[in-house]
Amino acid sequence: MKIALVGYGKMGHMIETCAKSLGHEVVSTVDVVSEDASVKVPAGDYDAVARAVKSSGAEGVIEFSHPTAVMGNIKALLPLGLPIVVGTTGWNDKQNEVNKMAGECGGVIMTSSNFSIGVNMLYKIIAEAVKIMEPWSEYDIATWEAHHNQKADSPSGTALTIAETILANTKKKDTIVTDAFHERPKANELHVSSTRCGHIPGTHTVMFDSVADTIEITHTARSREGFAMGAVHALERLSDGVKTGKLVKGKLYGMKDLF
Repeated sequence: MKIALVGYGKMGHMIETCAKSLGHEVVSTVDVVSEDASVKVPAGDYDAVARAVKSSGAEGVIEFSHPTAVMGNIKALLPLGLPIVVGTTGWNDKQNEVNKMAGECGGVIMTSSNFSIGVNMLYKIIAEAVKIMEPWSEYDIATWEAHHNQKADSPSGTALTIAETILANTKKKDTIVTDAFHERPKANELHVSSTRCGHIPGTHTVMFDSVADTIEITHTARSREGFAMGAVHALERLSDGVKTGKLVKGKLYGMKDLF
């Protein structure tokens, strides 16, 4: 497949390496600051992004840019009709809007807070663990994540997906709190805390805590390669799904739809 990369930072470079290792051709790398991108566009010029992708002959797009740019990129790229995989986080509240846009222009797009196969298995493990712990009222639940100090958003999209998974499987919690507490937390509040430090690729932990003991479920990423490889596999599956009719255009998909 001929792939265009929108966003050519550390993740973009890793995705390029993974895509080539799987036999794909990266026909364009688009960025606003990266000096080695094949196309450098002015910040905020989303039409230039779309033109660069269209002129490259790309058959699919992987977008890993910045939370401040992702919606502009999506709005510009969707009308091209190419399968688009978006790895940028920080736009969960806009997903209904994007799904509507896809329906109006016939574009096809998928997103995930984390493309790592291991993390997506973690979601399933957490869902089952919460169900198992549900009858035991003495156990409280919280979740924590840590990432490198260059990450632009907090908490991570993965942490929010974990929190949503917890809420979907328990009656003990119904509210996600991501800010620091300045008073005693309410029993229904699920605390999602974050740490930004050094070069941590990504660590996510769910804690079940009681007076007697603590149970922890943790996923620790060793590098960005798992995220990058997962994004390429996602584009493969999205493209194949549309071609075979298993998936339809005009819709926003998630990781669970493809895997």
